[in-house]
Amino acid sequence: MSQAAAVISSIAIINKSAPYGSSSGQESLDMALAMSNFAQDVSVYFIEDGVLQLLVSQDSTAINAKAYYKTFPALEFYDIENIYVCRQSLVQRDIKASQLCIPVTLIELEDLPKLLSKQQHVMSF
Repeated sequence: MSQAAAVISSIAIINKSAPYGSSSGQESLDMALAMSNFAQDVSVYFIEDGVLQLLVSQDSTAINAKAYYKTFPALEFYDIENIYVCRQSLVQRDIKASQLCIPVTLIELEDLPKLLSKQQHVMSF
């Protein structure tokens, strides 16, 4: 009896929202980890206020929220290696890559459409 080959999809998850004020950031991280568990090829993008999710210096205790940014290093253990951050978004917010909680690949905003065109599915949070 032969088994059908697993179908691997490429999925882009775009993070555009700040880390607190909504559950979008946590939901996108949960989605990335879940999709990876199902052997999907996951790429994660941080643009606009989404880059704030990766800051090491977050203190969510004042608003009584979960500090989910501490979970981002788990992306490596889930074999999610394609983590992209918009350079212009960092510059606009006066953030240096060294202030981020995980290693990332910096991209230019104009390169985003080309990168996304290689994905089968795109989800934006």
